[in-house]
Amino acid sequence: MEPMDIVGKTKEDASLPKATMTKIIKEMLPPDVRVARDTQDLLIECCVEFINLVSSESNEVCSREDKRTIAPEHVLKALEVLGFGDYIEDVYAAYEQHKVETADTVKGGKCTNGAEMTEEEALAEQQRMFAEARARMNGVATATTTATAPKPPDAEPSLNC
Repeated sequence: MEPMDIVGKTKEDASLPKATMTKIIKEMLPPDVRVARDTQDLLIECCVEFINLVSSESNEVCSREDKRTIAPEHVLKALEVLGFGDYIEDVYAAYEQHKVETADTVKGGKCTNGAEMTEEEALAEQQRMFAEARARMNGVATATTTATAPKPPDAEPSLNC
């Protein structure tokens, strides 16, 4: 990837792929709305800063518990500490949906349950997930998100591989 494709000042800075972020920004807006390039860059920098903020606070929460690995619960607590408590329910619902969608694989995709997807099926599934994510971002409930009730964070599904 070219250095110009990444938003960030130095290699040490956290960065996000500019093309991907630009696509997300455009998908969230009505088709007749345009965003200036410097505004896109500003939004991307805000996303990077938000990720840095949540990551740092998650690390602090993790350290206070004398843990060495940041768990989802640490991120949820960090959001609360940082004043983003209103988003915890939505974040947790997205996390639960992610766990359900990735339940077929174990670390690195070495274990799968069932047959492989064709390229067309994978593309259709990706488009469906993007649509659901857009709906969640716009505050529209989908059948998948409304049917999934939040579970306690300590309830982990077991994978039989």
